[in-house]
Parts: sequence; C-alpha cells; structure tokens
Amino acid sequence: MDQLYVFGTGNAAVTRCYNTCFAIKKDDEYFMTDAGGGNGILRILDDMNVDMSHIHHIFATHEHTDHILGIVWMVRFIGTKIKSGKYEGDLFIYSHANLVPVIDTLCRLTLQSKFYELIGKRIHLTAVADGETRSILGNDVTFFDIHSTKAEQYGFTATLESGKRLTFCGDEPFHPACSQYAMGSSWLLHEAFCLFQEQERFRPYEKHHSTVKDACELARHMMAENLVLWHTEDSNLAERKELYKKEGRPYFSGNLYVPDDGEIINL
Repeated sequence: MDQLYVFGTGNAAVTRCYNTCFAIKKDDEYFMTDAGGGNGILRILDDMNVDMSHIHHIFATHEHTDHILGIVWMVRFIGTKIKSGKYEGDLFIYSHANLVPVIDTLCRLTLQSKFYELIGKRIHLTAVADGETRSILGNDVTFFDIHSTKAEQYGFTATLESGKRLTFCGDEPFHPACSQYAMGSSWLLHEAFCLFQEQERFRPYEKHHSTVKDACELARHMMAENLVLWHTEDSNLAERKELYKKEGRPYFSGNLYVPDDGEIINL
C-alpha cells in the first residue's frame, strides 16, 4: 500500500512547524515533493526513520524559498552517501525547465565542488513539461502547470498502486485549467492558508491563497473522496486539526485530513 509521509505542513512564514513538503512511499522507496526552506528536513527525515538511501526521486515544485532551499541540503547529504558508497543508483530531481538552472546555481554557489560535480553524473536535474507523464516507483505521474499568479509552479497527479488517483495542486488556489487532472481524484492535496472565518486576520486572498472553506468546496466540486489540507498558518497548532475540520465539514462530506508534521497517512 502506498503511504503519504507528511514532512511539513506550514506556509512560508511558520516558525512552529516545518514548511509543507511530503513523500509518497511505495515499498521501501520514496517519491519526495519539495524539501522545505532549510536543514530542518534532515531532522524530520531522521524522526520519521526515512533513510535517504531510499530517496531516488524528488520533485521541486517552484522557486520559493520555503520549497526549494531544502533541496540543496538533500543534494548535500545524498551526495555524501554517494561519495561514501552508501547510495545505490542515481538521484533524479524533477522540475519545470525554468527551475533547473535555479537549482543548479543554488548548488553551485553553496556546495563544495566534490558534491556539485555529482550533478550530471549521479544526480540528475530533470526537466518535465506540462502534461508529461513519467513512471516513478512504478506509478504513472503526470506533471502539470498550476497556472500560478506568482512564480511558475507545477503540481502532479499520480496513479497509485491501488489504481486510485492522487492529485497535488501546489500551494495556490486551484485554477480551472487543471480540472482535467483533479476531477475524480480519490486523494486531493490542497493548500489552506487559514480558516475562512479568520480571513480578515491572515488575508489569504491578498497572498494568492485559499481558506479551508474554499478548499473543501473545491474538493466537493472535484468529487474527491479524501482531502488533505496543509500549507497553513501556525498560530494555534494544538487546535488546528479540530478547528479546520469543524469549518470544513459543512462543505465537504468526504474524509478530511489536517495532518501535523510527521504524520503518515495510508493511501
């Protein structure tokens, strides 16, 4: 059974949890999406008993700091394993074409040459196009442009081992052009910057983000069975799960998940 490993659930400005990033686990391997904004990803992987030797596929969605800077740390530490002979095979980092030189430059400017020189040899920065499908961990994964209003960003839809479909919508409000990918997905992964009732406090729409109510209405329209909400504010983590579910239930009758950092969800 595929599992969703939730590494972080916060938006760019959080300090009490980690930035949103995750992985789909199949057997002993992981398909990772983003890595947050720093080396906090290293502690999270350790806490969740995720061996980097079993991460051979990483998807970088876009250039914002809370998604991409952790990628450099992944290259650094997987590079260490490669150099020490503790990593079999190659690492593939997928992104849209315009992000490839950004990742390359970040690695070139911040990593020792012995790690940077692995790029193109054992670490491959791999451009994917809008609508392109690749086989990752034996699952068909189709990448798509989310039509971001800020920075070019891609999401993906994947067919799981069970035959069900999972769609990750990125970290901005859903664009109707992406309906062909999200419609009928069993699992919908969507951002929810804050509660609708707290929109005046957090002003999500000014930041091009959604509320819990918005995401739940979308999931209902897309006929999703399960909705995962993340990329949130962190003002009240102790009650976030309860409060978000309470607001969301009137708008979405399926299974609503508001995970904490470090949770594992069976898909």
